[in-house]
Order: sequence, then C-alpha cells, then structure tokens
Amino acid sequence: MKVQEMCDSSISSAHHPLVLRLHETLTNCSKIVAETGDIPKSVADVVGFLNSILDDVVSDPESESFKENTLLVLTELNLCISSSLDETVLDALSFELPEVVAQFASVSDKCREMVESVINHIVSTSNPRDMLAILCEALDSHCKVFQEPVYFTPLLSGLARVFLRIERRKFEQIKVALPVVLNVVKSVVAESDNEKDGHFEELFARVLNIATSMQEVSQQMEAKDKEKLKSLLGLFVLEMMAISHILAGVELNCISLVVQLSRFLPICGFPYICLITGSTLQNVTSIVCGEDDDDYMKSFPLIKQGASISVIWAHISDEVGTAAEEDLSVIKHKLQSSRTKRWQAVGMLKYLLSSTDQPWEVKNHAIEFLLSIFNGKASEICNDEEEECSSYTPSLLAALQAIQRVIIFTSGALVRNKAFSAFKMVLADIPSDQRFDIIKALIILNTNAPSMIGLLLGLVKEMVYEDYQLVREAENSVHLKFPFWNFNVLELLELVLRPPKGGPPSLPEQNDAVSAALTVYRFLLMIASKEETSYIEALSESSLRKVYSEWLLPLRTLVSGMVEESKDGSSQLEIEINCSFLPVMSNLYPCIDLVEDKLKNLGSL
Repeated sequence: MKVQEMCDSSISSAHHPLVLRLHETLTNCSKIVAETGDIPKSVADVVGFLNSILDDVVSDPESESFKENTLLVLTELNLCISSSLDETVLDALSFELPEVVAQFASVSDKCREMVESVINHIVSTSNPRDMLAILCEALDSHCKVFQEPVYFTPLLSGLARVFLRIERRKFEQIKVALPVVLNVVKSVVAESDNEKDGHFEELFARVLNIATSMQEVSQQMEAKDKEKLKSLLGLFVLEMMAISHILAGVELNCISLVVQLSRFLPICGFPYICLITGSTLQNVTSIVCGEDDDDYMKSFPLIKQGASISVIWAHISDEVGTAAEEDLSVIKHKLQSSRTKRWQAVGMLKYLLSSTDQPWEVKNHAIEFLLSIFNGKASEICNDEEEECSSYTPSLLAALQAIQRVIIFTSGALVRNKAFSAFKMVLADIPSDQRFDIIKALIILNTNAPSMIGLLLGLVKEMVYEDYQLVREAENSVHLKFPFWNFNVLELLELVLRPPKGGPPSLPEQNDAVSAALTVYRFLLMIASKEETSYIEALSESSLRKVYSEWLLPLRTLVSGMVEESKDGSSQLEIEINCSFLPVMSNLYPCIDLVEDKLKNLGSL
C-alpha cells in the first residue's frame, strides 16, 4: 500500500483510541512549547506514548493486532507532521523522533516505509546541520543495541537527504558523518549470521544513496573543495568495497553492488593502475585528512583491501571493468612491463590475501590475477631495479607470508597449487640479494610450519640447480655471476639442522624441514664433486668438519636413539616411528657417507 493510501485509510480510523491519544499528546506538546518553551518536557509525552506502542509489539512480535495498531499510529503521525503540526513543535520533535520511530522499522515492511516517510519529512523541514547531528547520534545509539539492517535503513536514507541540504562547510560536515555510517555497516556485517537477508540489499542501497548524494554535492562546489569531497567519496567507496565482500563474497548478488560502486571510481579520479599499485592512496589520504591523518583514517582500515578488490573484480567480471571505464588487459600489460609496478601490486595484494575476514573465493581470484601479471619467466634485472628493490623488501616479505597463509590454510588443492605457483613467481622476480634475505626470514618465521620450510628449501634447490645449468651452458663460466651460490646456502640449512636455540632439531615435529635440508645439502655435495667448483663453501675443509660434527653426527645420534626406543614399545609404534623417520634417514646416511669420503680425501678423518 502506498503512503498516501495509508494516510487516507487513517482518516477513517480517526476515532481509534490510539489515534485519539496520539493527538492528545501532540496537543499537549504544542501547549507546553507555546506556554513554557520547555522542549524536553514537551517531547517527553510523545516519546513515552510511542515507546508504549513499541513495548506492546516487542512483547508479542507475532501479534497482527499490535502490528496494525503500530501502522495506524505511524500513519497518523506522518499525516500530522506533514500537515497540521506547528513548525516550532515539529522542530522540538525532530530532536527525538528519528531515533524513536526508527525502532518501528522492524515491525513490518509497511511500518518501515512509514518510518522512512516520517524521517524524510522531518529532514526536509529541519535545519540540516541539526539533522546531521541528530541522525548520526541516532545511528550511533542504535549501533549499540541493534544488529539487524532494517533498524538503520530509514536513518541512512534520511542522512543521504541531509547531505543534499547542507549549505555551508559541506565537506567538513560530510567528513564527520561518514565514520558513523561505516561503523554502522561494519557492526551489522560483523553480527550477521544470515547473508541472504534481503534487508542487507536495502542497507547497501541506502549506502549507495549516500555516495550518490556526495557526488551531487561535489558538483556544486569550488575546485579545491570538490577535489577533497571526491577524494573522500573515493575512500568511502573503497572501504565499502571491502566491507561488502566480507558479507557477500563473490556471489552473483554481489555483482550489482560492485558495479554500482565501481561507477564512482572514475568520478573520484581513482584509475585501476593507481589502485593496484597503491600510488594514489597516500596522496588522497593527505587531501582528505590534512594533519589529522592517523586519527581520521582509523575509520577507513580496509581501503587497501578495497583497492585490490576493485581491480580483482574486473578480473572476475567484464561488467565491472566497464563500469569503472577500464580495460584490464591494459593494466595487466603495464604490470607485466614494469618490475617495480609488479612489486607494488604484490605489496597491495598482501592486504587482501592476509585478511582473515575476506572469503576464500576472493583470495582465489586474487591469486589468479597475480599469476596473470607475470610473463612466466622473469626478465633480466638491472642494477637500478636491484637497488630499488631494497625499499620494497619488507612489503614483498609480508606479501609472500600472505600467500603462504593461502597455501597452508586453504582447503582446496587447486587453490593451493595456484598459490604455490604465484609464490614461486614472486620470489623469482626478486633480485638474488633480497631473495636470499627473504628466504632466510621466511625460514625463521616458519619454525612452527616445517612443511612450509620444506617447500622453501625445495625452491632453494631449484634455484641452485638453475644456476648450475647456466654455468654449464655458458661459454665463459669463470666470469659468470652465480646469483644463488654467491650466498652461503649453508646458512639457510643450518637454521634447520642446527637451530639457533642450540642442539639438534626437534623430531619428529621437524621431519619435513630436516629431510628437505638434508636433500639440499646432499645435492650441493654431489654437483660440487662433479665440477671444478672448489670455491663452493660446501667443499671447504672447515665447512665439512663443522657439518659433520655439529649437524650430521648429533642428528644421527638423535634418530638412532628414537628408533631404538621405539623397539621397547609395540610393533605398531616401531613401524610408525621407522616410517616417519624414513625420509630423514634416506638422506642423512648418504650425506654422512659423502662427507666422510671428502674428509678422508683431505686427510682430515
């Protein structure tokens, strides 16, 4: 039923007791305002009456009679404030009514429509500066009590209208209101256990109305203030892009929202290449916040996730790229053509990949996008890039840790394999100096993830082998740089085989890592024995003696002791222990034999 139709029906119910009581309280309100000017006292009776209606509904939410009474009262209230109430009385009521009537929005769809009508009429007749504060306070108050979207949609609808009515200091007032809006949306999403609730679509629709109002307001502003408001709108869109995915993931019903949000990006001057590299965010933050950077931006903690998600969605759907007026193939080409931009993009994606709130579907698409910006093999690294990489090393390390989390925690084998491929590509794209430091850091940081250490050392073996093949193929191998052999790979192995805390590694917990480390060491010894590579640290007498006495012998003693102890238990336990140590022993004893042979040849054993 349309609002006007409900108003007409209320006329036939003019003698209903609740309608008569409403009129009585409104009349008393008018008298008090006229005689004493005591606004709090004048409003108290009206608020008390409405709360009594609300109490009835709350006591029996399924009662059709209570629902009908509520609609009747709201309809009559809407008719009164739109036609018969004195302006002074309406101003007095405007301070309390929005927060009170918004609580009726959950009673029924018709009541919610009437609540919106009441609030919108109050907004249209009241001082916009006052209404901005009133609505923000009501939103903040409801946030502490309610979680359902329906309680907030009428207030957000009113706020979008208030934005359009602000006459002075538009940017400053909107800037103050946006954190309240974001807090509401985050609170509702965080408490949601029903992402299929249709009221969420209405909530996001009201948020889009707010963004549209900001766009319309910016068109009326001078250049400097217009840039500030558009920048603020852009940050708001990015934050909403991230928040919406926590709830909706990449389901089809999310595409419409993403498309609509993406339409604001070109208006705000947020091109994809700047979003995915993060180059625009610092400047935009400075424009919006000035000297209040840290405090204000606490309300926008997800903008870097949102920036990545905005671009990732164009990878998922062409419709999104069209809405943003972007050609994603051009963006990918730019990233493929510039190692520095790739490093920046990898650094931005870490915020999405490391998030515990974003759904796995989004992370999967992020991994696919990451794979698409590499050409399959890294181009030659120039000296300038090698020096520049130092400044990106912390970001790249964090990004690789984020990809690791996908590898470790995803439940899908396909996603895990794609993530590992991306991990290898990112690592191979980094100059050797920084790559060595990053692998070392990852091994230290993964002490509780021995399987991941095993994968890392497997990559080390591949890198050493690739360099070895380059040496064999080169015409002048004497002058060829050994990117990975130039570093002490033994230093990486020592982290596993003789941990910094001292003593042999913890077994069987570290079996995967120990087995991988022994495999790499055995490989180094074997290739060093075949070629004139005496400069390799692995073959020096001091290194061999250290490895033999500090790594291999203590490890053999530990493994032998644990295997021997298992013989005192059940036959099943003995089988399990022997099986768990098989990968370690199959590499440990050949390593011992190789080292002993080398030391004998050197006359040191």
